[in-house]
Amino acid sequence: MKINLPKTSQLLDNKFIFGVATAAFQIEGGADSRLPCIWDDFCSQPGRIKDGSDGLVACDHIHRWQDDLELIESLHVDAYRFSVAWGRVINADGSINQQGMDFYSQLLDALQAKGIKAFVTLYHWDLPSYLQQQGGWLNRNIVDKFRDYADKVSQAFGDRVYSYATLNEPFCSAYLGYEAGIHAPGVQDRQSGRQVAHHLLLAHGAAMQVLQKNCPTALNGIVVNVSPCYAASASEADKRAAQMADSYHNQWYIQPLLEGSYPDLLQQLPEHERPVIEEGDMALIAQPLDYLGINYYTRTVFEATSQGWFRDVKPTTAPLTEMGWEVFPQGLTEILLSLHQRYALPPVYITENGAAMPDELLQGQVDDPRRVAYFEQHLLAVHAAIEQGVRIGGYFAWSLMDNFEWAEGYLKRFGIVYVDYPTQQRTMKTSGLALQQLFQSKKNKALNPIS
Repeated sequence: MKINLPKTSQLLDNKFIFGVATAAFQIEGGADSRLPCIWDDFCSQPGRIKDGSDGLVACDHIHRWQDDLELIESLHVDAYRFSVAWGRVINADGSINQQGMDFYSQLLDALQAKGIKAFVTLYHWDLPSYLQQQGGWLNRNIVDKFRDYADKVSQAFGDRVYSYATLNEPFCSAYLGYEAGIHAPGVQDRQSGRQVAHHLLLAHGAAMQVLQKNCPTALNGIVVNVSPCYAASASEADKRAAQMADSYHNQWYIQPLLEGSYPDLLQQLPEHERPVIEEGDMALIAQPLDYLGINYYTRTVFEATSQGWFRDVKPTTAPLTEMGWEVFPQGLTEILLSLHQRYALPPVYITENGAAMPDELLQGQVDDPRRVAYFEQHLLAVHAAIEQGVRIGGYFAWSLMDNFEWAEGYLKRFGIVYVDYPTQQRTMKTSGLALQQLFQSKKNKALNPIS
């Protein structure tokens, strides 16, 4: 199967970056060589993970990284996006864990040798447990801890990193972890969720100052997840609910970055549910960004509640992914254009996009035509946004391989490479082969521009 893009598409230009993405806790394993984190603690609590699994071994990438890197190279990607496990590189006393730092240094050296750009995420949800015991993201002191972590990592990695992201999806850390309670650490409290969101954004700003000092030639920014918010009906109440949801789920994490203020919705909240914001906080958050990473999977639909708030309505219209998410590629174009019209955006990178599908390994092959179609439709959506003026520098498929899918455990498969967990054998899916062909054609076009 092929992925077809217009031959004139800027996605096929030499400057456009194609890549694949992973996250440390989801693939690395090697729990005996790092400090425990909040997801280890969460996994140990009965009923938190749907299949009762954990990330102690995951894809055993810590021992198989060289083979995995060969897989990445075979895809003809321009870049590889991965995260650093905070508890693998920093000890509880703040000193460097040299063994852990060396692991990432070897990976960076190997990527550099293969001409693959390194996109490094500093925080992809795996806060060390000892920091959680000190209050975690609810403790304002975490900002200094994160600044120090960013400083040590960026100094050790030097100029081998093409791009840094301070945080991946702060919405998930704050809302899913502290308000909804379905992600680690599993807290359910509105004020806590909002305070954590504020501290995450503060930590981002503090880390950006360090990154711009230590790595001025790198692309330094942040990754947020976005989803266009639709009203469940034509009623004015549902329309307001959708607008509130957009303010709360999308703009709450973008407006402070780009304009140094929270949405007006903040002032409508009860006083006791608002985050504590100190003088100078918003200026720290609004550090200039070299780029904004956008993760997109689906749209969201909301209806009004009797309390004047909003709740999401689960989609029922096919096609749905294995996560129960509606396949809605036009939503990616829509949200990119709306952000482009609302803000003075820096260059944008689509840092995650992908789908969980019901994959089966049959006779040594995994045929996933629905995922191939998903990628084609969403790449065309990126193309449409570029055609309408959005500056987009790259696209990363989520994910390189099947992995630990957070609260879902190993039940959902997002990879373009199939992982047989008992044997750790990797098998390229049809979607991986289709992307491989697309990425190769882009490189061929760069080498032979006349054709």
